[in-house]
Amino acid sequence: DKVLIVEGSSDKKRIAFLLAEPIEIVCTNGTISPYELEELLNPYEGWDMFVFVDADDSGEKIRTLFKREFPLAIHLYTEKVYKEVATTPYKVLAEALFGANIKVRSEYLH
Repeated sequence: DKVLIVEGSSDKKRIAFLLAEPIEIVCTNGTISPYELEELLNPYEGWDMFVFVDADDSGEKIRTLFKREFPLAIHLYTEKVYKEVATTPYKVLAEALFGANIKVRSEYLH
């Protein structure tokens, strides 16, 4: 089982559109405390965990928290030029997801 953590619902919708396999997508809804993060992700203990957050200060704070609290999580990155997952082109998102062995809709690759 796989769980993908994003910041907001617009990120979730954009990524869900690209997926070609069932993956649970969980929103942090912005900055989150270590306790809230643990509560949010408790149902997914033992799952493969992927973190895909914005390339901004808020995203970096969440990423730092994940690296400390969930060191086995796999981090996916958008290019800084796009700043947000929600504004990143589908092709760029698809390549990042595919690079992490997540199945995506083939029409968005290459």
